[in-house]
Amino acid sequence: MASFKQVLHLVPFGVLMVASLGVQAQSFRVQCPAGTRLHPADTSADPAVTSVADRAKYATTTLQGRTDGLLNPTPAMANPGIKCQQISGGDGFATMADGTQTYMFSFGPLSGLSHIVQGQPGTVTAAEFLRSNVDAANGTIGSDGVLAAVKIGAPDGYAYDFNGAIGLVPDVEANNGSGLANAQLTGHVDPRLIMDVGVLNGNIPAPMIAINEGDELFLTLTNVGMVMRPDLFEQHTIHFHGYPNASAFYDGVPDASVAINIGGSFTYYYLAPEAGTYMWHCHISPPEHLQMGMVGQLYVRPRQDAVATGTSLRAQLVADQADPLKKCGTNDLLCSVQVPPAPVATVYRDATKKYAYDDGDGSTAYDVDYPIQMHGFDPNFHFVGMTFNPESFTDNQDKYFLLNGRSYPDTVNPDPLSTQDSDGVSRFSQPLPSIVNIPEGGKALLRFSDLNTTAYHTLASLGIPMHVVGYNARLLRDQDGNDMAYDTNSITLAGGESADVLLDATDKTKYPKGSVLYLYTPQLDHLSNDAENFGGMMTEVRICDATKFVVATKKCGN
Repeated sequence: MASFKQVLHLVPFGVLMVASLGVQAQSFRVQCPAGTRLHPADTSADPAVTSVADRAKYATTTLQGRTDGLLNPTPAMANPGIKCQQISGGDGFATMADGTQTYMFSFGPLSGLSHIVQGQPGTVTAAEFLRSNVDAANGTIGSDGVLAAVKIGAPDGYAYDFNGAIGLVPDVEANNGSGLANAQLTGHVDPRLIMDVGVLNGNIPAPMIAINEGDELFLTLTNVGMVMRPDLFEQHTIHFHGYPNASAFYDGVPDASVAINIGGSFTYYYLAPEAGTYMWHCHISPPEHLQMGMVGQLYVRPRQDAVATGTSLRAQLVADQADPLKKCGTNDLLCSVQVPPAPVATVYRDATKKYAYDDGDGSTAYDVDYPIQMHGFDPNFHFVGMTFNPESFTDNQDKYFLLNGRSYPDTVNPDPLSTQDSDGVSRFSQPLPSIVNIPEGGKALLRFSDLNTTAYHTLASLGIPMHVVGYNARLLRDQDGNDMAYDTNSITLAGGESADVLLDATDKTKYPKGSVLYLYTPQLDHLSNDAENFGGMMTEVRICDATKFVVATKKCGN
């Protein structure tokens, strides 16, 4: 296949953009700098950096060849405030709870695969992202000189156990074509590995993205094409729905930004200014691409998670107002970090808790969180989409109703679900379960998002109240900082809306370990898998033995 020569342009904050100029010797690229002006690389261990001027210059470079005598930054020098992820745009298949295999336009993972198959976000630090695919230090090298762990989804069927960027290899053309002896990681990506992993490897929902407030995110989209529809030359983009202060250039709306052709890559850049639950999708022909499955969730963790233990949460929030990146101003209606009124008793940072927002009073504290993407689709529309016929948008009628790409009873299956694709290879198509496990005496944060194009979705909690603390990535506070959170037994979301909901199981008398509760839709026609009853939007809430609860996997244990 022909490949593209990519040209890098340095832009503010060390951000790198990709532009395809024509057919040349190089191929896809990823961008994940070790440091930027906001998040300088750690150069203290590099003997080539001896002056303040060198450090300033070095901090904004990526892992690319240098001509000024300085050594390349290494992954070990990468600033943890820089997060990276690589995804593919293409097609794939998913299996519904009634056994039906469904064709999708979809995004798939090209980095963080080990995390994704465990139901975690695929977003990783630059240190983990920038791992060579041909370096024995990162795994077992096969006879072809490539890491065995990299060839995920290929016919030889290796397991998911690699979090680095798929296809990242030393660039033999760097340093004026100096060759293998001095080959370095420049962001050059081997298209063979990209296609091995990316083709037909679509996920529903799309790979999850999670960053910390204040992080810089470099998200590379590679369009691998649609194997089942070779007649389509579909472009793809990434649109972060509802994301604040997104540059039009990186907003994914093709009328105002760029669209990625088949065989091309583009790196999106975002600064994470505000915590909350967002969502993302393709913005090429949105009614079609969203209906076909190109939907995913993004959430931003608050700075409050990193406040020093024993520090007053309110005092820290007040102090943050001195930072121009965090300052909101007096009575700013759109501010997401309204300082609460002075408390009767000071609330201190609890090292055992996480927080949904920078609340200043601990009111959004939780023990474990669960992202839940609400979605529905019309199987006839998907079938027509695979059979070279024009789809009729006016006839859309959802028959499958999904939580994280699954209908009940698949929602309570803790394992990743796989589908055998048209090439005979089984790939993980729905890695994210929807079962909610809460350690006894704890709280769970449910991050709901909805990108359905045809219907509203209602979810009710049976037996445990839903405490709504955020809506559309905004903490529920008035302009004076008063708490506007509320309790309810159900929430209703339209496409493009999100809600942050706490389930409080701290009362062990009401919610002893072993209890099973239900999260379900009261819309009876949504409790089905096409013509099959007793399915659709329903999952379980289980209260686990806290001594056996595994935080990393969110499982109850034995």
